[in-house]
Amino acid sequence: MNKKIIAIVLVALAAYGIFVTLVVNFYDDSPANMQWEDREAYNQQFIAKLELKKFNFNSAIEQLGSPDITEAKIVNESRYQVSFYRTQHVKSDGITTQDECTALLFTNGILTAIGKTAYQQFKAF
Repeated sequence: MNKKIIAIVLVALAAYGIFVTLVVNFYDDSPANMQWEDREAYNQQFIAKLELKKFNFNSAIEQLGSPDITEAKIVNESRYQVSFYRTQHVKSDGITTQDECTALLFTNGILTAIGKTAYQQFKAF
């Protein structure tokens, strides 16, 4: 009987190990698949670690997903794009507004400003 119990426990542990391995390797935990509360927290933590001029627009799309709000323009052959990612909850109305987001300003695809100053700089161009 003891051998039977040990065998059952070993099979259960092996099945659990296989399940964990499959989830870790194949589950796509991207911001697009997160609940809005989790996405806000993820965006907030990720943006807090960013360094200016060391992050580009393509990386933002890959790692943060599509922005909640975006604006772009070309001035004197320079491309400016400000992307807003939701980082806080203000009002439960089903609409994401700029005051619920953190702005990232990309100049020619490179991150040049974060936060309120990013949008102020964008408007000044």
